[in-house]
Amino acid sequence: MEFNIDNFHPFVLNVGLALHNADWNWKNVSSPFARLYYVIEGTAKVILPDHTVQLREGHMYFIPAFTTHSYECTSSFAHYYAHIYEDPQAKSLFLEDWILPEEIPAGSLERSIFQELYSLNPTMKLSKSDPTTYDNSSTLASNLLKNKQRPLYNKMISRGIVYQLLAPFFRTAHIKSVVTDDRIRKAITYIRNHISDDLCVDKVAETLCVSKNYFIRIFKKETGTTPANFIIQRKIEKAQLLLVTNDLPVKQTSYLVGFEDFSYFNRVFKKITGMTPNEYRKEAKSQSATDGKYKPHEKNPNLE
Repeated sequence: MEFNIDNFHPFVLNVGLALHNADWNWKNVSSPFARLYYVIEGTAKVILPDHTVQLREGHMYFIPAFTTHSYECTSSFAHYYAHIYEDPQAKSLFLEDWILPEEIPAGSLERSIFQELYSLNPTMKLSKSDPTTYDNSSTLASNLLKNKQRPLYNKMISRGIVYQLLAPFFRTAHIKSVVTDDRIRKAITYIRNHISDDLCVDKVAETLCVSKNYFIRIFKKETGTTPANFIIQRKIEKAQLLLVTNDLPVKQTSYLVGFEDFSYFNRVFKKITGMTPNEYRKEAKSQSATDGKYKPHEKNPNLE
């Protein structure tokens, strides 16, 4: 797999400085975004399914998206954090397709870079450390909207900083091989690249030169879901992003993600998200307007 930097477009969802005193203790956290930490002082633990990572001063840490983990903190602990998100419909998902080291040594340069990222984005801090308050689809949509509304200068500098923070992790990164069947890898790539088309299972199976029934069987074996469900889920994810990052009519949005039947799009969207497309857009924009109010006099640091 080629790492083409031109196709790597990470979004900064949240960034800030967190100060804790034995109160960073959360269980079974799993998020659609990756986490970056720079530890300033103190120690804490990240408990993964098969091992525990001790967070140490002067080191940076990376936790991939959708990794179930818990936090344990029994004393004072200070760190910078950043939540990094990739558009799930991108042609290449580098933070998903590559395995990065969990820990790398870091110094004053990395600390100053993290500090600058936070200074540039004061409204993107977390108001509470409890993951349930920010780790949900409406908050994700709101944060993506706030990301888009930033000035171009801010976006450019922030993107460059994220590259700088992630680059050292890629020195020893290697490609993940979760999907072992090359045909399914090709199918997933095809779906990503044609998510705006009127995709159907027959068409994807045809590109692989296999029968529809056989394709469904091997796809479910490799991914745990059917290709039809996979396609629908990815289409709705893209629709969610479009609804909160532009002002196109909902009907046009449905066409842009390959739904010719607008009523069907509305039904599927509500089934997956629990809201109609219009409700989803209104809630995301309302939350963005509320959460985006920065109060310079606030003394409490944001928490993660």
